[in-house]
Amino acid sequence: MSYVALYRKFRPDSFDEVKGQDHIVTTLKNQIKAGRIGHAYLFTGTRGTGKTSIAKIMAKAVNCESPVDGSPCGQCAICKAISQGSSMNVIEIDAASNNGVDNIREIIEEVSYSPAEGKYKVYIIDEVHMLSAGAFNALLKTLEEPPSYVIFILATTEVHKIPITILSRCQRYDFRHIDVESIAGRLIDLMKRENVDAQEKALYYIAKTADGSMRDALSLLDQCISFHIGETLTYDKVLDVLGAVDTSVFSKLLRAVIGRSVLECIELLDEVVMKGRELGRFVSDFVWYLRNILLVKTSEDPSVAVDMSEENMKTLREEAKQIETETIIRYIRIFSELAANMKYATQKRIMVEVALIKLCRPQTEKKQDSLLDRLRALEEEIEKLSKAPALSREQLEMLGTAKGAGHAGGADSQAGQKQTAISAAELVAALPEDIKQAVSRWGEVVSTTKGMEKSVLQRAKLSVGENSTIQIVLPYGIAPLNYLGDEYKAYLEEKVSQMMGKQINLHITEVEEGRKFEDSYVDISKFINMEIEVDTEDDSEEDDFI
Repeated sequence: MSYVALYRKFRPDSFDEVKGQDHIVTTLKNQIKAGRIGHAYLFTGTRGTGKTSIAKIMAKAVNCESPVDGSPCGQCAICKAISQGSSMNVIEIDAASNNGVDNIREIIEEVSYSPAEGKYKVYIIDEVHMLSAGAFNALLKTLEEPPSYVIFILATTEVHKIPITILSRCQRYDFRHIDVESIAGRLIDLMKRENVDAQEKALYYIAKTADGSMRDALSLLDQCISFHIGETLTYDKVLDVLGAVDTSVFSKLLRAVIGRSVLECIELLDEVVMKGRELGRFVSDFVWYLRNILLVKTSEDPSVAVDMSEENMKTLREEAKQIETETIIRYIRIFSELAANMKYATQKRIMVEVALIKLCRPQTEKKQDSLLDRLRALEEEIEKLSKAPALSREQLEMLGTAKGAGHAGGADSQAGQKQTAISAAELVAALPEDIKQAVSRWGEVVSTTKGMEKSVLQRAKLSVGENSTIQIVLPYGIAPLNYLGDEYKAYLEEKVSQMMGKQINLHITEVEEGRKFEDSYVDISKFINMEIEVDTEDDSEEDDFI
């Protein structure tokens, strides 16, 4: 005997086996028990939620010789005939391929003949929205006043395409998405019946991926079992088959985005691609991960809406503290737009990379939520500057006084220049000696480079950042992204450290778009050069005196 797919093998045979549609099952059972059976029903909902299954169960229930609590017994000749598809009382029609007026006229002609056995003839018209306008018009009269022994059950996934004249003649039942718990419970039960060893975590992931469709869940499970036949179905094996990504990768990716590390984001994406993961699923799953972060951030009890283990929930709470609500919403917007545009894209990886760069660099966008993120990034940079040990708040204020004095005119200009020299000397004196030496020899470092690297470094300016690091500040947009990454930073640190004979820590950044260097940074090299000039002048005066 040929193999039967799981979704066909385990199609529900009674109302009790239907999962996730209790509101519909209860109503139909009560109608059958009370003898209040309607003549036309409309079942609407997304794929795989049980529309056709319930239609067949109802066809058996209304014709069953010994129904039990409104459900078919499954043992009588009529129930068996309907289950096997050999009953003349149940006529299934696919409206996608039988959507013309002539097809409906054949139904109307057959309706006049009473059932050969049982009480009712049941017409199940699947994908009824595919009928032509003429076919709908031909069906109207019969649908409104069919013979007493005829029941029409219309099923559709696109109820908005059905004429209002048809809708008004039917009892409408809306099928809901089946929740993850119900799908997972069904899968666990079926795996026991099939004697297949499977991790619950793996089955829960399949249930989540099915997006409310029991049929999709069974098809995915069938696929995973076939790929690893005879083996225990683990969570990692399910990820491999479905081309999905583990949650820990999304955690690393989000932390890299929060740290604004473009290079780390691109490296993580490269790992995902090299493992053969499907980028469309990667994007949609990352949006879902961000959604969970948002709920943890904004909900009093996120465990109700976020289906995760306590360990993963702890990670989400930690990450939610590191990011603002508006920023999460911006991330979700960018990746939702990406998901919508990826369907027909030929260069999917590049699109994902561009989206990740947008997350890390809010200055690349002009929308309002990006502006808030840009302001937040600027505040972080200012906070770093204010915490720099070499440049305290008082020193920065003194520097501002010195600049103002330097621009004074008239009789005060000489006093202003003197004040500038004194302020610069005090600022330089506050810097660690190795920092001053490294800054003064920066020209030697630049002279050892060539080509684009030399052009970029010649335009850089030097400042001092947190924990006594030298900040190499590049003008906005002049350097490729790899110049701002950790790999190039390590290379440049090694070059400077070798020249100095000791470890020198660097930080490479660039000026924000639309801003000037002076708005956010202090040019240390200028003051160190000024100190050298002051000392030289003092030496020359001493020589003249001698």
